[in-house]
Amino acid sequence: MDDETAEIELLEQNLNKTRQISQRMTSILTSFDTRLVKLEKSILPLYTSTQQLTRRAKNIESALMKIDEIASYQEGIAAEEALILRGPQPGQMQEYMEVLQRMNATIAFGAIDGSARETARLIESGSKKLMQLYTKLVAEASSGTPINGPEFEPIPFSPSIVSTLHPLVDFLRALPLPSTHPSHPAAPAIQSSLKEAQRGYAEMRGGWLRKCLDIYGKRVVERASTVDGITAGQEFGTFVENILDVAEEEYTHLTDLVPLTSPSMISSTYTTLLTPLISMFSSALASLSSLIKRSLHRHTLLALSSLSSLAVHQARWEDIMCRRANRKENELREGVLTIRASCQRSFPEFLADIKMAASSSRGELSTGVIDITLSTVEYIERIPEVRDAVCMVLQSLGDGNWKMGEGTQVGKGARTTEVEDQTLLEHFMYDAVNMIVNTLQAMSRSNKRPAFGSIFLLNNVSYLLTHLLLKPTSPEISALISKPAQDILRSNFRTAKAAYFDSNFSPLLQTLADDKDKSKSATKEKFTRFFDLFDEVTERHALARVLHEDEEGRETVADEAVKLVVPSLQRFIQRNLGKEFSKNPKKYIKMSAEEVESLIKSFYLERDSTVPPPAERATNNLLIQAGWSR
Repeated sequence: MDDETAEIELLEQNLNKTRQISQRMTSILTSFDTRLVKLEKSILPLYTSTQQLTRRAKNIESALMKIDEIASYQEGIAAEEALILRGPQPGQMQEYMEVLQRMNATIAFGAIDGSARETARLIESGSKKLMQLYTKLVAEASSGTPINGPEFEPIPFSPSIVSTLHPLVDFLRALPLPSTHPSHPAAPAIQSSLKEAQRGYAEMRGGWLRKCLDIYGKRVVERASTVDGITAGQEFGTFVENILDVAEEEYTHLTDLVPLTSPSMISSTYTTLLTPLISMFSSALASLSSLIKRSLHRHTLLALSSLSSLAVHQARWEDIMCRRANRKENELREGVLTIRASCQRSFPEFLADIKMAASSSRGELSTGVIDITLSTVEYIERIPEVRDAVCMVLQSLGDGNWKMGEGTQVGKGARTTEVEDQTLLEHFMYDAVNMIVNTLQAMSRSNKRPAFGSIFLLNNVSYLLTHLLLKPTSPEISALISKPAQDILRSNFRTAKAAYFDSNFSPLLQTLADDKDKSKSATKEKFTRFFDLFDEVTERHALARVLHEDEEGRETVADEAVKLVVPSLQRFIQRNLGKEFSKNPKKYIKMSAEEVESLIKSFYLERDSTVPPPAERATNNLLIQAGWSR
């Protein structure tokens, strides 16, 4: 108990000490707090001033940094602006385009403020500088002197210029446009400039292509009136083919080298490029058509050849010159219709010219092959070369309508088989052969001396038969002549040869014919009359050659003439020599039968036409009086 009391007292004593210490600590802390309050009141104004100075120092430092940054940026802008305004320089193309790309990126990711608008103006200016370079390069590729050779030689787009244009075109295609960058301040102006540059491209390339082709086109038209008609038509077809070739190649370049590639812009640009070419073609076609119309009978083969050559290119023209340019006009189709109309006229007029030859043959004529025969044969010989065009026109005319109302109108149906074309050709050839034979017969009958007329008819019909059936220049020619037409030629040749013998040798035979008067004077008269007529035949054949281009035919006619005359003369001489009809028979029998035979054969020998024999000179007046000339 005492221990516990002692511990309690000890604890009370310690507690009192602790209380006293706490009171002294509280008193000290209170005093310290009071002093801190006083110190704080003293330091606060200084602290406040120090914070303001620190903030001002930071602001000043930030301002200086910003000033340095702005100064540096302005220096860069000034340098880029100078670069852009100076334009792309050799070796700086890539750097130039990179600057414009950075400016475009600045506008794309920044606000549209004053500085952005200034940047947009620089972008617009730089883009125009690049477009000027683009136009300059295209102009260099579209200038110079075209190759003026006998054949057209295209000048290709310079490969070096194409390689330079490719990166430039790629950049121009990436420029901001209203459709892709609607908020870009420079987009409308850039699009307008690009359209102008693209139009310039088309105008320069189109003008250059016309310059290259125009010389050749004019040469083709000028030659059309002097060279062979079929050749001239083929040359015009080659001219059209050259136009299509360069247009197709240019379309490839256009799609590869123009900055605006939307379908509408490609079509519009291509149309602009084609305009000079189409104008040139239309002018050349108009000149050719005018030449044909002025003298259709002379230029019939030219018209047919041109029609054939143009028709071949119709599908390609439709694709290259119309569909790709989205054009409805088709100048080639119109040209084909114009030329075809002339060709349609040519067939009736060809037959009419043959028919008119009979009525226009007034004045001097020739016993040789005349122009209408030569031209008819030449025309028929050339038809296989323009067969497609001929069939096309005959189909459009209708079977028989080439006879100008004399034919029968048939139903107009589409061509289905090649047989129909062959039938039409045979029908037309029949009418042509029939017409020329009738004309020759009429001309031979118009002569006052049938003997000369018969030689004329024989020569001309033989020429037709030889060149169209017996010895054609091509197997295709005889294939055009139908069996009825062949029969006409063969029959009229036989008739013409019979008429020739009848008019030239029948009078000789008539003088030798037996009659009731057997007196010596009658015999003398017969011999005299025979050799007088034979002299006329000799003189006639000295002037008028028979089948002078057909050696085999002359030999045949010579043999037939000998067989016709000589046996009768031999019999007449033998029958009368024994009767002593004269004391001097040689006075009346001027030549023996063998001599007559030899002389008859000499009628048909080829001779030099520049030196007429005496008998020919003596009978010139006779021929002129008859209305004939050699």
